[in-house]
Amino acid sequence: MFRPIVAALAGAALLSPAAATAAPRYDVTVARTAFGIPHIKAKDYASLGYGYATALAQDTLCTLAESYVTVNGERSRWFGPDKGYPIRGNGSTANNLNSDLFYQRIKDRGTVERLVAQEPPVGMKPEIRRAIEGYVAGYNAHLREIGGRDGVDDPTCRGEEWVRPITTMDVFRRFHSLAILASSGVAIDGIAAARPVTGPVDAQATARGIAPGELDRRLGGLGSNAYAIGRKGSRDGHGLLYGNPHFPWQGPERFYQAHLTIPGKVDVTGGSLLGVPIVLIGTTKGMAWSHTVSTARRFVPYQLTLVPGSLTSYVEDGKVKRMRADRVTVQVRRADGSLEPRTRTLWSSEHGPILTSILGLPVFPWTPATAYALYDGNEENFGRLMNHFFDMNHAQTVDQVDGILKRYLGIPWVNTIAADTAGNAYYADVGSIPNISREKYTACNTVLGLALDQLQRLPVLDGSRGACRPATDPEAIAPGILGPKDLPTLRREDHVSNMNDSYWLTNPEQPLEGFSRIIGDERTARTLRTRIGITQLQQRLAGTDGLEGTGFDLQNLMTVGLANRVYSAELWRDDLVAGCGSEACRVLRAWDMRNDLDSKGAVLWQRFVTRLTGATPIPLPGPAGPFAGAFDAGDPVNTPAGLNVLNPLVQTSLLQAVNDLGGAGLPLDATLRQGQTVTRRGEVIPIQGGPSPSGLFNVITPVWDPKKGYTEVVHGSSFMQAVHLKPGCPELRTFLTYGLSTNPRSERTSDQTKEFSAKRWISPPFCARDLEADRSAVRVHTADLGSTTVTVREARGSARPRIVVERAAGRPARVTVRVRRGDAVVRRIARRGTRVAVSPRVRRGAYRVDVTVGSRTVRIAAKQR
Repeated sequence: MFRPIVAALAGAALLSPAAATAAPRYDVTVARTAFGIPHIKAKDYASLGYGYATALAQDTLCTLAESYVTVNGERSRWFGPDKGYPIRGNGSTANNLNSDLFYQRIKDRGTVERLVAQEPPVGMKPEIRRAIEGYVAGYNAHLREIGGRDGVDDPTCRGEEWVRPITTMDVFRRFHSLAILASSGVAIDGIAAARPVTGPVDAQATARGIAPGELDRRLGGLGSNAYAIGRKGSRDGHGLLYGNPHFPWQGPERFYQAHLTIPGKVDVTGGSLLGVPIVLIGTTKGMAWSHTVSTARRFVPYQLTLVPGSLTSYVEDGKVKRMRADRVTVQVRRADGSLEPRTRTLWSSEHGPILTSILGLPVFPWTPATAYALYDGNEENFGRLMNHFFDMNHAQTVDQVDGILKRYLGIPWVNTIAADTAGNAYYADVGSIPNISREKYTACNTVLGLALDQLQRLPVLDGSRGACRPATDPEAIAPGILGPKDLPTLRREDHVSNMNDSYWLTNPEQPLEGFSRIIGDERTARTLRTRIGITQLQQRLAGTDGLEGTGFDLQNLMTVGLANRVYSAELWRDDLVAGCGSEACRVLRAWDMRNDLDSKGAVLWQRFVTRLTGATPIPLPGPAGPFAGAFDAGDPVNTPAGLNVLNPLVQTSLLQAVNDLGGAGLPLDATLRQGQTVTRRGEVIPIQGGPSPSGLFNVITPVWDPKKGYTEVVHGSSFMQAVHLKPGCPELRTFLTYGLSTNPRSERTSDQTKEFSAKRWISPPFCARDLEADRSAVRVHTADLGSTTVTVREARGSARPRIVVERAAGRPARVTVRVRRGDAVVRRIARRGTRVAVSPRVRRGAYRVDVTVGSRTVRIAAKQR
């Protein structure tokens, strides 16, 4: 159960000027509808942040608290230096000590403080600052209300010293860590542990030994799908949006769902990463948008030519430059629980920090001749990023979205897909991308860069030439990033989409070409997920997918999104089973080629493709790959095709899959209901969908237990939205597949998982009339005056409302509660204390609560429903 906590009362007002001495600092109402989804209505941005934080802390306190430990460089202090933690948002793992040194250097340099001090438009808007101040107050109010760390219900952090009140800098550091998540955040170990090598190394041989696409595979845990349907693809001419980010199911990069409203200013609903009190993907009254992880490299490695005899000096344009040395000290917990300081020197050049590896790939050795530095296109992207999303929360049209993107260039690592009521569909990979032109990409690439670029699309540019640094575009808001004219956008009346491949096939009728390779590749094979995504669009518009009619409406958009077609099976299954008489082939021949819960044979195929794609890179045709046919840039949606049955890995992979199921005790015709599950609060929940390499649109990346089958989900479908942008009030259907809560004891950690399992889309109210009519809503009003907080929890029927008056500090005070109908006082209760809680009997209908503490009176409007 969520705790009905408080956020200052939206619509709460102080009594007459004669009775009051101050207005509430925070004034908000939090209404929880079905599945605990919070609808937060506030008088101003500070109150909105307050309300968001109280709701978020109720559901995710331990995960939030740990994220603040991380960005403050204190993991070794509390958890020890030798352990590591997964950064599920970028596919990497960081050692605690390395992570602390990485973030402590950011603190020592005052990086975030400097960025916070900037003025708009590069710096944050004042409304955002006020929202963060409110967020901090709301988080701390919740912690205080439950009695501090000892009152935490979640066993993960109950009583832990690292659970503490937070400051605005904690929140800002969290924002900055998200900005660099897909740039220097992928090289935390490689930066903090960078040391010169002592023996001979061959960096090119190391690079050539890494499987093609391995870098993107490691990054590829994070992905997404999104469709924007325009007026010519929609049955009624209004826009539709389908958004399906494939984000982590655990950790701080989970989404949190909320509806944020300030009457007359903002009304937006959607999902945010934990700790960010702004909707990052969602819906306003006239526009809906989502994001997909971009192929653009937000970082650029530079090869430094070192001065002979000096490991810390390098040459650029004939001039000797010394690396910067930062001596960084963090506190480390010993085995006996005591602390000791640990110091290490971290090095950097003018290009950025020195590194030796990225995502665990040791491709940048620091030798007597060369070192490597990482330019991060998002290091300075702080205020622009926040301003972008703040403005998106207010946008109503695709034109406004386009203007916001190009004004701030603040998107850190994703594409944008949007639709509006007028039936416009829009795509953009417009954000903070290093300004490396096509010409510079080629002219400045090094020998190592050529090897990495061929296999990983990662250049390594020449740091000995100043001309190879990122250029400055006068049309860009900041130096070193590409300007709007060099970034891909597409506006259509039929559809646009992205499934994590580059911009090239946003709409196959209008390929986007001619952009820098730093953004993505062109005229190359697309992933199976991109191909099934486009195929579904084309077949629905043509009416050839077996559904009724042509074009999209909300219902068939949801059906298509969760159809669970397995595109690898549509391409390969018949070739695999042709002429095969084994039991495995019999099972696969009868399988419906779907990853629905009761599809017999789905687990066997999933293990086959996992084995096959783990042994051979899936995009490659030819003898070494799984495809029989070649890629044709003139037919990119349908090629390559066919299974290369002459490749011995094909039969080997099938045999391994059979053995996998046997070892897990599963029959060959096992369904996902039997073999792909998660366990929440002791209940086993089957999970539909499947891995991206299999060609599933509805991506679920499960963990294989050799003795039990698939028993957990790492990442996949997360905050999902299907939106029909009809005039007046948009129609919404959503899932937060893992639920709102990270507390394993909460029902909110599994309730939406069961709905997702059964494909029962949730219909959260958006318009005020629908929220008012929602009988599931539980409303809590709060007025926070600083020294005193007043909360009113409404009730239904014969249940009584609960009114709580809490003094933050100081001596007990006399508290008088009056319940009024009009001007008549129907209940009067007087108590004395630092915390007064009363539950008066109230008849149905509107009423008012007047709470007097000392000389101040607060008036709160409420309703018995």
